[in-house]
Amino acid sequence: MYKISKLKNKMTLITVPLKGTKATTVLVLVPVGSRYEHKKISGVSHFVEHMMFKGTLKRPDAQVISRILDASGADYNAFTSKDYTGYYVKIDSTKQSIAFDLIADMIYNSKMEAAEIEKEKGVIVEELRMYEDNPTMGIGLLYDNILFGDCPLGWDEGGSEETVRGITRDELFNYYQAAYKPENMVLVVAGNIDSKLKQHLKHFLSADSEKNKSKVLIKKNNFEKFVWPTSKLPLAQRVAVKEKKLDQSHVILGFPGIALNHPDRYAMSVLLNILGGGMSSRLFVEVREKRGLAYMVRTGSSNFRDVGTSYIQAGLDPKRLGEAVKVIKDELQKICNTAVTEKELKDAKSNISGRTTLHMEDCSSQAEWFAKQFWMMDKIMTYEQVLQKIKAVTVKDVQRMAKKIFDWSQVRVAVIGNVKKEEIINLFK
Repeated sequence: MYKISKLKNKMTLITVPLKGTKATTVLVLVPVGSRYEHKKISGVSHFVEHMMFKGTLKRPDAQVISRILDASGADYNAFTSKDYTGYYVKIDSTKQSIAFDLIADMIYNSKMEAAEIEKEKGVIVEELRMYEDNPTMGIGLLYDNILFGDCPLGWDEGGSEETVRGITRDELFNYYQAAYKPENMVLVVAGNIDSKLKQHLKHFLSADSEKNKSKVLIKKNNFEKFVWPTSKLPLAQRVAVKEKKLDQSHVILGFPGIALNHPDRYAMSVLLNILGGGMSSRLFVEVREKRGLAYMVRTGSSNFRDVGTSYIQAGLDPKRLGEAVKVIKDELQKICNTAVTEKELKDAKSNISGRTTLHMEDCSSQAEWFAKQFWMMDKIMTYEQVLQKIKAVTVKDVQRMAKKIFDWSQVRVAVIGNVKKEEIINLFK
């Protein structure tokens, strides 16, 4: 069972002991991501994440940090989203002191030297270009922009080449100082936790952590709230097409969804699973198996504290795009008009439960689960409690959510491929 406590410096600690594992994950999550930025410093959260690995006062460069972790056989990384930034080390539990020492050192004592910042700008720009050149990744950026427009939720989490190259050392360091305060972090230790935990935690209580004297604190609610337009937008404003000579057209077809803490989130999970959650799902069978229109077709959702979206993504032959869109539209209409069967409902719940259980076998997944629950949800729930909520979803709940979400006057469409915007608009008239 997990336990929550506070360290002396106001950092939140969550411990999640797990039996039957020889691994330990140490994770720090900060509730600050790309939606907390303004246009001039777009991408700064992601930039700070990169700089955390570039040397500290005790470990002068990236090679020292990576050699220690690599020599320990550790799995380590960091991630930046629109809502949070995280750092973790998963390691052999007999070496877990290394994880505590390194993460605390990186979080508190990153040097962020001007020369390293300039060098890293090139690395980040190449990362942005990599995503842009890969249509399966780039389509998500295009969709976010057509969905949310020119606001932080609609921007690339990594920023743009212009903003990244324009960020100064002072802007980067001031943002870091304002966000990375102990009271603004949750530390999660999951897995095989040894008896020396109290000793390990001293790394996060070291005198070095007092060097952050910034009076500014970027709290978890200091972001620009998004509100859907009150009037329905013309179709042309809800379609984005990036013309590119590709053998496939990459498509996301989506709708305004529900916020992260909405009580209908469990019904939404079941609905999306029935539609596109696996190889036996409705869209997979109809689009791929019966007609051979796509290799990949799936459903998904993105949910934030104030807003959300649900979508269908596919990679398609441009010449058969119209046929595929018709099949998808028909399936969405069908699930709105006709209740799913009890067997479909049972199978979807079983699929979600099974996948979740397997995923949570990993102590790093457990650590990330509780960190996100702490910062993002109204209250912390274990995955077993969430699965009980899933179990309670009814056939009526699924149909009600389908009717609520799949409103064709609100559809947003993003396409990358050898097609023109006029062609796509005509498919949805």
